Order: sequence, then C-alpha cells, then structure tokens
Amino acid sequence: METLAGYDRWDMMVSGDCDLLVVGAGAAGIAAAREAMGLGLTVRVLEARGRVGGRALTDPSFPMDLGATWLHAAQANPLVPLAEARGLELFDHDSVRSSRVWMGDRWATAAEMQDYDRAEGEWHAAVTLAAARGGVRSLRDAAPRGGFWDATLTHWEGPVIAAAEAGEIDLDDYLATLLNGTNLLPREGCGHLLSVLAEGLPVTLGAPVQRIAWGGSRVRAEGPFGVMEARAAVVTVSTGVLASGAIRFDPALPAGTAQAVHDLPMGLLSKVGLRASGEDRLDLPSFGGIERRLEPGERAMTFVAWPFGRDHLEGFAGGALAWDLAREGEAALVDQAFQELRGIFGARAGRALRREDAVASSWGTDPWSLGSYAAVRPGRAGARAALSAPLGGGRLMLAGEACHESLAGTLAGAWQSGARAAREAAAAVRRPA
Repeated sequence: METLAGYDRWDMMVSGDCDLLVVGAGAAGIAAAREAMGLGLTVRVLEARGRVGGRALTDPSFPMDLGATWLHAAQANPLVPLAEARGLELFDHDSVRSSRVWMGDRWATAAEMQDYDRAEGEWHAAVTLAAARGGVRSLRDAAPRGGFWDATLTHWEGPVIAAAEAGEIDLDDYLATLLNGTNLLPREGCGHLLSVLAEGLPVTLGAPVQRIAWGGSRVRAEGPFGVMEARAAVVTVSTGVLASGAIRFDPALPAGTAQAVHDLPMGLLSKVGLRASGEDRLDLPSFGGIERRLEPGERAMTFVAWPFGRDHLEGFAGGALAWDLAREGEAALVDQAFQELRGIFGARAGRALRREDAVASSWGTDPWSLGSYAAVRPGRAGARAALSAPLGGGRLMLAGEACHESLAGTLAGAWQSGARAAREAAAAVRRPA
C-alpha cells in the first residue's frame, strides 16, 4: 500500500473513537481537521488515496500542478497568508501573463487582440443583461452569438474555465461564482502547499470509507480499515464520488441533498505537461498563453508556455473534449496536444517538444475524483446551498468546492467550506443531548 511519510496506514492504525471524523484529505478535509482541532475536538481523517491533497497534486519532476493550480481571488483567499507564514513563495501570475491567439493560419495582430479584449467586455455585459431580464437558464442561451469572437469567448468561459460545456452551466450560478482579484501561483505547487498544511494532522492514508451510518447518536464509518466512530463527521469527497455510490449512507441522504448531488455533476479540465527537447522555446515567453479563435461547435486546447522559465509547456483540455480524451486514455491527451501544436508550429512542435516524460492528469477516471470540479445544472442554482446544509442537526456535514456559493471550483472555496462544516459539526458535538 502506497503511503506518505508522517501519516498512518490503515493496517497500522490504532482503533478508537473521536469527536470528529473527516472523510477526505483534500483542501476541504485539511481545513476541517485544522479548524476542529483548533476548537479543541479530537479528530481522525480517513483518506482513500495514498497521499494528501485530493484534486491538488504537484508532479515533482517538472514541478507542475496536475490539478488545482492557482490561488484565485488572492486578496480574500485564506490559503495566501497560510502559505506566506510557511515561507512559500507566491508569484503574481497576472503581472506577466500574456496571450497569443492563433487565427487558423497566423497569429492575431495587435489590433485584433484589442478587438478581442473589447468583445470580451461586450460578451460579459450581454450575459449579465440576459440574466437580469430573466427567463434564461443556461450560460449557452445567455451568451451572444454571431460576433467574430463570440464562439471563442463562450468556449473559454465554459470548457476552459468552468470545465463544462456552456449548455450544461446554470446562468445564475455562473455569475455568482465569477472570480475577482489577483491570481497567485505557489512556485512549488498547490499540491505541495496542501501537503505542508496537512503536516501534523491525524491522517490515515489508504482508508476508503464505504459506508457511513449516521442515524443514531454517533456516526459510524466502515471500510477495509475496519470501523471508526465519532460524534460527528464531515464528508469532503467530490459530487462524482457521492453520485457513484462508492459511499453508502445509512440512512440514505435526504431527498434534497441527493437532488443537490445530482444537480452538481463533475466537469473535467485535463492537463498535460510536455518537456522541451532542446533550446527551442517556440518564440514564446515564460507564461505565454496560446489560444485559438474558434467557430461555433469547434473545440480546442489552450496552452501556457514555460512557467517560471522552466523547460515545459502546459496544455489544458476542458468539457466534452476532456471527457472524450479521458475515455481514450492518457496517451490520447498527449496526442491531442501535439496535434494542436503542430497545427500552429508545424513540424517544429515535434522537434521542440518530446513525447517522452510527458505527464497528464487523469481526474476523469480517478475513482476518488471522477472529475475536476462541479458545475450546476441549468435551473438548479440553489444546489450548492442545499448540498452544504447540515444533516442530523449538524452531525453530518458535506463539504468541498461544490458547496461554496461564490468560490466554487477553487481551493479557497473548498478550504472555506471545510472550515465552515467543521464549525457546524463542533456546535452539534457540544450541543446538549
């Protein structure tokens, strides 16, 4: 069994009860455990994987984040001061970010890029106006069409940002979860940051929970590790895992909660890293972005070149394209990246980048994720609040990025959701019987 130094393994774990059981050691689970321990509760975290971090994973060989990458909305992001307090360097990505757009046979001119920026403002204004008028449920139906840049912008805001097709995204939730503020990059990666923040926590790795009984005065978790009992539990697994039935709840989750799980299906944003084969950097600057102008119905990857001046290029595929590639396997994502780069740089792409040592994410097929982050189905804008509502008087709480009503899909949202759930559970624990 894969384990991480400093954490328990389930077959070595000393059995016993605790005040709060946390299921999952991603951002929400780490935050819940830290918050509960700060409130004086005894805690045990059960993590199915052989590592902490959840959907934040830094590949140390590049280094490169295969999952969560940015600390969004940095001015209000609780992870920023925590990272700084541990001496971790945070880099202002927005200060150096640049983009090029491939027009099909050439790069966009400076005038065309200015037109693209203007069109972006008009696109957002049109979407906001459609929501204000009412009667429109999905982002696709609110988005303008027919303009030169409209399909490109809708693809960016849907598959690239929200990890789902625009027709699968609730309009009100999209507007409620727009991110503002600075985007910071931890130089050593978000996965590394979470591993640092998990140090000292009572985490048991390789311990998937298969059944949670919460009908009595205590919560009971069962799995290959045996049985753990607690006075309350915070469950931080993804909505994909909840929907899969990998964890059986006894009694079953209430109808409103189950409906919320259904209304928050997982989107997918897949990521690939390609290492340079020599000195050729394709005339792209560090943190240089690549997009393609799209016609309606077209799909494409986006790229970020040479982050921090490192020798690798990162590619992103979102929404339906990502799911199609995930079903074909990791090699398909690498093939897609080379195909698109050859369409821009020709044979030079194959010479500048090597297929060997490529790394790719697999969140869509990972049984402990089954996707990247959750998008609300059209017309179901209240799903996030419903998913995070206390159960059993607060003795059972669901938490994670899907539960946050403004920072959905982010580490900050997961962190705040986990801390909030722990406070609710702590109140339930201390409430007189």
